[in-house]
Amino acid sequence: MLSGFAILVLSPLLIPVIIILKLTGEHYIFYKQKRIGKNAKPFDLLKFATMLKDSPNMGTGDITMKNDPRVLPFGAFLRKTKINELPQLFNILLGDMSIIGPRPVTAKHFSYYSPDVQEGIGKMLPGLSGIGSTIFRDEEAILAKTGMDYTECYKTMIAPYKGELELWYLNHKNLWVDFQIIFLTAWVVVFPSSQLPYKTFKDLPAKPSWMEE
Repeated sequence: MLSGFAILVLSPLLIPVIIILKLTGEHYIFYKQKRIGKNAKPFDLLKFATMLKDSPNMGTGDITMKNDPRVLPFGAFLRKTKINELPQLFNILLGDMSIIGPRPVTAKHFSYYSPDVQEGIGKMLPGLSGIGSTIFRDEEAILAKTGMDYTECYKTMIAPYKGELELWYLNHKNLWVDFQIIFLTAWVVVFPSSQLPYKTFKDLPAKPSWMEE
């Protein structure tokens, strides 16, 4: 019900975006990617197209870096504002996702989680937003800052902590927590360097040392 209402309310935004995408770039509107959902079953996640069509076979593959040359000009705006994620409201409408939950990842990235994290995430519907995506709101900048191989950085640094955050949500999820995460999602888009998520949820897993640098 909420996703259907959101689609209706946001249609004055969604329709112009669709028209602009059709008239610019490579003239395609939606990007589908297989992600892992509840019970570890794959589903087609929808996004507005922001990159070159062949981007999965170019550069860093399914990892997008800061100032990635594969990102189209209008796509950069959509990614910065997170508008590119709004088509996932249709995934919610279809029952593949929830508004709040662990962010769905590709099978490759899912394999980087430990078995207990995979099991925990598999118990939940993936979310349009979640505690992991509020903390890792600028994952591209984090990858660029480390200077490591992109895949190795994600596997050894980002995935372990993101997994801890998703398990925290599994053990704390309720309607009030979800409403707070919805607010925090909007807040960190406007204030990306804000530490409000840690101030709101004081028992979040401690930041790893590399995030403090």
